[in-house]
Amino acid sequence: MDEPIRATRPEPPPHVSADVEVASTPIPKWAIGEFFGTFLLVFFGCGSVAAAVSTGAQVGVFQIAIVWGIGIATAIYLTGSLSSAHLNPAVTIASAAWARFPARLVLPYIGVQMLGAFVAAALLYSLFAGSIRGYEAKHKIVRGDSGSEATAMIFGEYFPNPGGKPLTSETRSTMTPGAAFGAEVVGTAILLLVIFCATDERNANRPQILTAATIGLTITILISLLGPLTMACFNPARDLGPRLFSAVAGWKTVPFTANGLGWLTVYIVAPIVGGLLGGAIYRVFFRTGYRA
Repeated sequence: MDEPIRATRPEPPPHVSADVEVASTPIPKWAIGEFFGTFLLVFFGCGSVAAAVSTGAQVGVFQIAIVWGIGIATAIYLTGSLSSAHLNPAVTIASAAWARFPARLVLPYIGVQMLGAFVAAALLYSLFAGSIRGYEAKHKIVRGDSGSEATAMIFGEYFPNPGGKPLTSETRSTMTPGAAFGAEVVGTAILLLVIFCATDERNANRPQILTAATIGLTITILISLLGPLTMACFNPARDLGPRLFSAVAGWKTVPFTANGLGWLTVYIVAPIVGGLLGGAIYRVFFRTGYRA
């Protein structure tokens, strides 16, 4: 009997097709998994940011980070058997580069991930629209004008973390584009290293049934450390899907101008680079060691 595909597995188990083929549904099961998994990831994670910014429901970075971590673990447990629960273009690209994930599925996976993230952002906005408008009115924030990244951060990410306030020249000086790029590379590299190592069957100490929880807790730790700097993205779909939604929901060009080209370099390129780096470290050092 073939072994089932496990969550976030970088390569399929023995005797299981790497293609993650259609079951008996009109929609490929990998598409169902990636759409709903990324939807849940963004709904839980960005939802915690929405509650924190617009209602003050969470206090401190850790409370937001733990919601992100638990939300991601939940999404992985629910969708791992359908698509291996990549839920992140950085994971998909690194899996294609360093494992046996088929290259022909990379773009379809990423497209579905983006769609799931966009839909989650739209649903969140429908729920929090009144609270967001109230917060903007109270703090004299004009949506779409400079400074409205204070609320746009509910959807996309900015550096340094606005914390619900407009970025000033003084706060901007604390986090340069280069430093933000480096933070996202390092954070994503660590995340991918954990994913690859935690799902390697020859790692005798792999967490097995606690794989999703281990990944979720890793993200909680990384957000607690790097969230104040860059809001801790590590996932281009989580950022770009909601960012695009915010642009059409009234924030106009702010999501793509507040950090210059940072939306591209820091929140798309850096996580991809970090994912490839983390996969390379796993492949050169850990995978070899596990098989020695």
